[in-house]
Amino acid sequence: MDPIEFPITEELDLHTFRPSEVSDLLDDYFDECIARGIFSVRVIHGKGSGTLKKRVRTILAKHPLVAGYADAPPEAGGWGATRVELTGALKK
Repeated sequence: MDPIEFPITEELDLHTFRPSEVSDLLDDYFDECIARGIFSVRVIHGKGSGTLKKRVRTILAKHPLVAGYADAPPEAGGWGATRVELTGALKK
């Protein structure tokens, strides 16, 4: 399968990705954000059943590039999105 290319901004919408793709996607996305000087991002997982949010949060809790995370403010998606602060250091 060919890689999917998308613009790197401070926002990543996971609605078009399969749950099995999320871990690798976040890893690559965080690397690219840091390389571009983006250290605060919003990951949109939607509200739904909460399954995708739980998966995202599990990944974030263990990710070496994540300094912290929390629900996005209400005007930025509330509990349907997660604000992520990155460390600013590319992994080796």
